[in-house]
Amino acid sequence: MRLPLTLHHARLGATEFKVIRPAGPLSRAALIDHDRHLDAYLDEDAARRLGGLWTLAATSPRALIHLPMRRNPLPSRALPEHAAHRLDLVLLHHSLQFAPARWKELRNRLGPGRPRTVTLPDPSLASAAPVGHHGRHHRENRDLFHQHRHAETLFMTGSAKVFRDTARHFLDVARHGPGYVPVHPNYPHFCTELHSNDGVLGNAREIHIEYCDAWNA
Repeated sequence: MRLPLTLHHARLGATEFKVIRPAGPLSRAALIDHDRHLDAYLDEDAARRLGGLWTLAATSPRALIHLPMRRNPLPSRALPEHAAHRLDLVLLHHSLQFAPARWKELRNRLGPGRPRTVTLPDPSLASAAPVGHHGRHHRENRDLFHQHRHAETLFMTGSAKVFRDTARHFLDVARHGPGYVPVHPNYPHFCTELHSNDGVLGNAREIHIEYCDAWNA
């Protein structure tokens, strides 16, 4: 997978941070906070690129990967009141130890960035071996996602392994959603999710990931 990006650098005090964004907007992507869980609505292009960015997070422990989407239009199936709960997304490795409270200041310092293209392995080829009960609940297990919300942004913090093993969810939506929805008019709902029973969520809510082909704009 070839993934066009923009690479940004900005300083906060003595520390320089690297921020990676998709080169073009993910215009048909929305992340909605429902308090108890989150919904991600994606078209085929957004799902494929998000799978690539999820894979990139596994190989970029010193970067924050920022997906601006909180100002995007909603899919037709979302309710109008959901517009007030749209979020951006930031993916980061736990070793970076970035404080979300500093994000708004860092975001405001980002310039236009420099174009770059990376070549990534197909996220669907990532290992998806199940995690045993002992491994899921061992207190030293770091292969879990943790979430924070700050400045209209959801921060997904995890290890290289958990990013690599879960990128396939987005490729499933990109590959199967466009063919499923037209032939199931009575229930045009193709989805997957990061579920609490999967052994990948620590201090994190479930994320329902749904393919949508109809958007408000």
